[in-house]
Amino acid sequence: MNIDFTKNTDGLIPAIIQDSETKTVLMLGYMNAEAYQKTIDTQKVTFFSRSKQRLWTKGEESGNFLELVDIKNDCDGDTLLIQAKPIGPTCHTGADTCWQTENKGDYGFISKLEQTIKTRRENADSEKSYVASLFKLGMNKIAQKVGEEAVEVVIEALDNKDDLFLSESADLLFHYLILLQAKGFELDDVISVLKSRQK
Repeated sequence: MNIDFTKNTDGLIPAIIQDSETKTVLMLGYMNAEAYQKTIDTQKVTFFSRSKQRLWTKGEESGNFLELVDIKNDCDGDTLLIQAKPIGPTCHTGADTCWQTENKGDYGFISKLEQTIKTRRENADSEKSYVASLFKLGMNKIAQKVGEEAVEVVIEALDNKDDLFLSESADLLFHYLILLQAKGFELDDVISVLKSRQK
C-alpha cells in the first residue's frame, strides 16, 4: 500500500474509522508511519496523539479497543479508511461514536421504511394510515396479512410474470416489517440471528 505520509510537514494523515459490520463512521484520528505499522503489527488501531505527542492505541486506558479488520488508502494516498470492530463505545464520552450517534446498522431505504412504520404506529389516531389501521386491528390481522402475502409470493413465483412476483414480494416484505414491530422487534434482530448461524 503506497501511503504518502510526507504530504503534511508533521507526517500525519487522517484515518477515518468505520465499524466493519454496521458501516457507521466511529471517529477520525491521525496516523504517522509508526502508528500505521503498530496498527498492522498489533491488529489494534493506533494513532499519533497530537495532544500527547506520542503513539496512542485506542482503548489503552479504557479497554475500548478498535480491532483492525481492513485498511484502505484513498486515491491520493494520503487518507486511510479503516474498518474495525469496536470493543465498547468509541468516544471518550461513552457514546458509540464521536458524533454522539448510535452505532446501529443502517439498511438505507429499509431502515427509513421501518421508521415510517414506527411513526405511523405511534400516530395510531390517523384514519388515513393503512399501517395505523393494521395496528388497530391487532396481531391476528397483521399475522394474517403476512400469511396472505406469502401465499401470493409463492403463486407468482410459479408464474412467469416477474413484475407481479416483485410486487407481491414488496408487499410481503412490507407486511413482515409491520409484524416485526408488532412483536417488538426490528430487522436488526433478525439479522443478528442470521449472523449467529454463520459458519
